[in-house]
Amino acid sequence: MTKNIHFVVDKTFKTKNLKKNILKKFEHFPITKANIIVVIGGDGFMLQILKKYQKYNLPFYGINRGTFGFLMNNSNLNHIKKNLIKAKTFSISPLEMQATTKKNVIKKAIAINEISLLRQSRQTASLQIFKGKNILIKKLVCDGVLISTPAGSTAYNLSVNGPILSLDSKKLAVTPISPFRPRRWKGKIISSSSLIKVNNLNTKKRPVSVVADNFEVRNVKNVKIKIKKSIKLNLLYDQKSNINKKIKLEETKRNKSAKK
Repeated sequence: MTKNIHFVVDKTFKTKNLKKNILKKFEHFPITKANIIVVIGGDGFMLQILKKYQKYNLPFYGINRGTFGFLMNNSNLNHIKKNLIKAKTFSISPLEMQATTKKNVIKKAIAINEISLLRQSRQTASLQIFKGKNILIKKLVCDGVLISTPAGSTAYNLSVNGPILSLDSKKLAVTPISPFRPRRWKGKIISSSSLIKVNNLNTKKRPVSVVADNFEVRNVKNVKIKIKKSIKLNLLYDQKSNINKKIKLEETKRNKSAKK
C-alpha cells in the first residue's frame, strides 16, 4: 500500500514549506500511478480532496495541520511509511442532495459531513420535512435544519446540540438550528436508508439556501437527501487517531459540560 504515494498539501502558512520537504524525503507519484493519497492540512481541506479524488477509488490518509482534525491523523511525517502499514481502514458513504430552486433549476452535490438548509434573509425559515412518504414535522419555523452523517455528527451538528452518532450506527441526525416553532423540537435520529425531503413553505418571503459541506445553492424550494451508497470513501487511521476514539472523546466532553 505504501509503495506509490500521491501527496496533496494545503496552501496555508502551516504547510507553506512542507511540500518542498516532502519531495526531498519521499517519491511523489502522479495520481494515475498512485495506490494511496496522503492529504496534509485540516478537515476542510480533506473534505475538498475526498470529493475531488473519490473517482480514483484510492484510500486517503490525512495528516493534521489544522485545528481539531477529526478526519485526520496526528502523526509525524518522518514515520509516515511505518504508520501507513499499520493504519486501519474505515469506509464511509456521503450524503447526496438534489436541490430544486425557485426557477426549477436542479443542482446536485455530495456531502461527507452534513447538508444544511439555512435562512438567507432576516426572517426565519418555514420548513416541512418528510422521511420517505411520512411527515417528520409539518411546519418548522427556525434558522435552519441540518442532516448529518455519523462522521459529521461531531462537527456543525454537535455545535447546534445535535446527537453524536457512532460510525456503525447506520443512522442520520436531523437537527434543527435555533427552532422557534415548535420551540421544544430537538430533531430526530433516523435510519441512514431514509429518503429525506425538505420543502420551503414560503419561498417568496422566507428564502432558504442549502449547503452540502462547502457547496451552496440559494433560493431553493425543496431538497431531497439520501445516502449515496455507490460511493465508498476509505479513510486510513492510526490506532492513536482512531475515529471512534475521537467520537468517544467528544461524547465525554459533552457529558462533562452537561454536568456543570
